Amino acid sequence: MYRTHTCGELRLKDAGKTVTLAGWVQRTRDLGGMTFVDLRDRFGITQLSFNTERDRALCDKANALGREFVVQAIGTVKERESKNRNIPTGEVELIVRELKVLNEARTPPFTIEEETDGGDELRMKYRYLDLRRSPVRRNMELRHRMAIEVRNYLSEQHFLEVETPVLIKSTPEGARDFVVPSRMNQGEFYALPQSPQTFKQLLMVAGFDRYFQIVKCFRDEDLRADRQPEFTQIDCEMAFVDRDDILDTFEGMAKHLFRSILGEEFKEPFQRMPFDEAMRDYGCDKPDLRFGMKFHELNDLAQSKDFKVFNDAELVVGINAEGCAGWSRKQTDALIDFVKRPQIGATGIVFVRWTSDGVKSTVDKFFSAEDLQQWAERFGMKEGDLLCIMAGPAERTRKQLSELRLHMGDLLELRDPNVFKPLWVVDFPLLEKDDESGRWHAMHHPFTSPIPDHAHSLESDPGSVKANAYDLVINGTEIGGGSIRIHDRAMQEAMFRVLGFTDEEARYKFGFLLDAFEYGAPPHGGAAFGFDRWVSLFGGRSDIREFIAFPKNNAGRDVMIDAPSRIDEIQLKELGIDVKS
Repeated sequence: MYRTHTCGELRLKDAGKTVTLAGWVQRTRDLGGMTFVDLRDRFGITQLSFNTERDRALCDKANALGREFVVQAIGTVKERESKNRNIPTGEVELIVRELKVLNEARTPPFTIEEETDGGDELRMKYRYLDLRRSPVRRNMELRHRMAIEVRNYLSEQHFLEVETPVLIKSTPEGARDFVVPSRMNQGEFYALPQSPQTFKQLLMVAGFDRYFQIVKCFRDEDLRADRQPEFTQIDCEMAFVDRDDILDTFEGMAKHLFRSILGEEFKEPFQRMPFDEAMRDYGCDKPDLRFGMKFHELNDLAQSKDFKVFNDAELVVGINAEGCAGWSRKQTDALIDFVKRPQIGATGIVFVRWTSDGVKSTVDKFFSAEDLQQWAERFGMKEGDLLCIMAGPAERTRKQLSELRLHMGDLLELRDPNVFKPLWVVDFPLLEKDDESGRWHAMHHPFTSPIPDHAHSLESDPGSVKANAYDLVINGTEIGGGSIRIHDRAMQEAMFRVLGFTDEEARYKFGFLLDAFEYGAPPHGGAAFGFDRWVSLFGGRSDIREFIAFPKNNAGRDVMIDAPSRIDEIQLKELGIDVKS
């Protein structure tokens, strides 16, 4: 056999045993008469010891080893004289009597250590080498443990894991589909699923009652740190449930993961916050609740005071940065520069400080001391605090102030990655209107049910209708969400009409689902959670690529295998694709 033990297995109790190890050479240290080799595998590192007095030829062979050579070593386990308390195997070493090189290796393009000198693109190009690094391996182990715990929890809750098709029909779900040409049905195309949405609803019609799947999904959209063109989600559906049933079930799953993976106990129910409250108090539908700085509006106190910027604004709103009154002009100018960046697009910030000299602002000539005191009272301001106030169109200004709030949270180190503040955001608008086209679009997807009290207004006043939908938000990250689904054909057809579908379009795209609703569709609902995002959150990182074995780069390319790539003309002709166009 190649090995009797792994490189992370040996302890003092194994001293005196003859063992065989196999792995990769992490580093070699030539100390003259002694040579030490750190041998690494997935499970850890064991020190190999060679002595010229015992066997000069063997010692010379060890000195000739290069980094990442694959070797086999046979020897006796011995207690180390100089122990390494930083690794589990640090109390022992292997006194080697036989050494065999199983495969030589070129010098790697970057160091394969805890910290590496390789940039992102280089690490992605040689991802199989990057995966040898302990931090990346630990990320994969975390992902594995979380998948096991998800399956354990859902299985105990009587969910069945069912695989759904990967080659499906193109359907509108908000992002572009990846399409696959059909050779046998030329001129027609499959799509890769953005989610298994319609299939899991059909499973409810089929009577499966509780379904889940840890499933690959695909969206052809612009990328960022928490998006990949192919991603994994925990996809779930339940029959004969209302919203509270679903939130309780998946809150239970979240608490199970926190407890089993991180040792965190959440005994209290997760907070539930209406969408309108989240937008009013935090300017976004995924607020980070690890710190305060809730929004407070000032229209009634700050307008009609000869300050045109405020008077012309639809909204005057601000946040209170506690303890920041002593910030320098350089620091506050940096905040202004931050919000003026094109990605945010604000014109500036009005600052109000409460120092030992009283409450002062950058617009003192327009407002009296009494005016500023009223502002301070609204914000619950105290001496030492700094108000940051912005003004402009309501929706845009809220988004800009939300970005500033998060930035301030980072600057003040209030966003501790080891603190978790989960909440459910509920009562979303069912629809949102595209100003350019004038068409309504589903805020979640077209199968989301209105809340029962609003169903009658779906076609007469669609903008007023709230969705029976919910998102799980943790630390400002949307981990997932879902809704109670429409299970009635007439309601689903009404939704399609509001979205601008003709009867023919609805029939062509979703006739199979509409037909299924006529064969006893139960009330049902579900949720889907971004597995990559959840793992990265638990791993304390924002970039999900660090928790995916073979990710794409920011341009959607796999630089390791060089994909996407061209295919030859023969393949194109077989697919019926015009090679000249």
